Amino acid sequence: MTAGGGTALIAVDLQNDFSTGFPGDPAALDRVTTNAARAVDAARRGGTEVVFVRFVGDVAYQRPSWRRRDELLGKLPKCREGSDGAAFHKVAPAPGERVFTKRACFDAFLSDGSGGDGFGGDGSGGDGFGGDGFGGDGFGRYLVGRGVEHLVFVGLFTDVCVDSTARTAFQKGFHVTVLTDCTASLHLPDAEILRFMRLVYGARTTTLTPEEAAAWATSTPIQVPAPASSPASSPAPAPFPASKAASG
Repeated sequence: MTAGGGTALIAVDLQNDFSTGFPGDPAALDRVTTNAARAVDAARRGGTEVVFVRFVGDVAYQRPSWRRRDELLGKLPKCREGSDGAAFHKVAPAPGERVFTKRACFDAFLSDGSGGDGFGGDGSGGDGFGGDGFGGDGFGRYLVGRGVEHLVFVGLFTDVCVDSTARTAFQKGFHVTVLTDCTASLHLPDAEILRFMRLVYGARTTTLTPEEAAAWATSTPIQVPAPASSPASSPAPAPFPASKAASG
C-alpha cells in the first residue's frame, strides 16, 4: 500500500452469508464476487490501498429498531461474530490492510474503533460501539489520515451497504466510483440504484478494466464514455482533482 495515494479501493461485505441465499441469479452474483476479488488483486498490483469493510449482525449488536424490523419480517441475524457466515468470501485481507467492522449497521462510517485489532475494533474488549454507543468515524478518520480523496467501491450490496457508505462518503467530501461489474443489488434493480447514485452523489459508474485500475494509482481516474445502450455506466464526468495529502 502507499500512503497518501489519493484513491482507495473499498471492499464491502464480501462475506459468506451474503454470497449464499441470494434471491437473484446465483451465477450473476458469483461473477460479481469473482470480479470484486479481481479488483482487489488489481489494486494491490498497482499499489492502490485496499480497505475491507465487514458486517456482523448478532442480536447483541442490534438496536431496538433493527430487532423490531427482523421480528416483523422474520429475518435471522446474518454474519454472526465468529461464524463461517461472517468469514470473507473469495478475498482475504493481506498483512497490513485495514479491516473495519460494522456491527448491525449498513454504513462503514459507523464502523467501530480504529481497526487496530485487525477487525475494526480497538482491542479494548468494550461494547464494540465506541464511546457514544454508535461507533464513531474511525473509517473516515483513517481515510483522511491516509490522504484518500477518492473511494472505489466493490462488494455487496449496491442498494444497501455500498449505497449507505457512498452516501456518507459524498457528504464528507470524498469522490465516489462504483465498479458496476463488481457490485450487485439486493432489493432494487441495479440500473435504478446506480442511476440514483450518479444523480445524487455524482458517482462515477464504470467497470473494472486494466486502464481503470492503473488510473487509481495516479489519482486521475480515466474517463470511459458510456455506451448508449448501457444504463449501468455514467457519461464521462470532469476528472477528479489531483490528490493532496490530508492530515489525520
